Amino acid sequence: QVQPVESGGGLVQAGGSLRLSCAASGRASTSYAMGWFRQTPGKERAFVASITWSGAYTNYADSVMGRFTISRDNAKNTVYLQMNSLKPEDTAVYYCASRRWGQSDYDAWGQGTQVTVSS
Repeated sequence: QVQPVESGGGLVQAGGSLRLSCAASGRASTSYAMGWFRQTPGKERAFVASITWSGAYTNYADSVMGRFTISRDNAKNTVYLQMNSLKPEDTAVYYCASRRWGQSDYDAWGQGTQVTVSS
């Protein structure tokens, strides 16, 4: 069972950048893709970006397209989320999750990392 562990959150001013990391410990060939999601108080968790371990497919939410970039390092079993041109509305807890082959849902989640963008 993959266990994602996020790191890299923090406080940044609007217009700044942060890079989140997600180490997928226990990753086996059963993990097909990794995704980043975010959640603010009182709101549902929202999709941000995803990538397959092959790197063949990436997907982004419209709200982050052109500002965020997802990438992976298979040798390190790590996925990254480079966040540029950050806005106050990007403030949230960011979660990393794993999706298995043949599954449509993400079923292994990290504990989350806080990103705060000040105006």
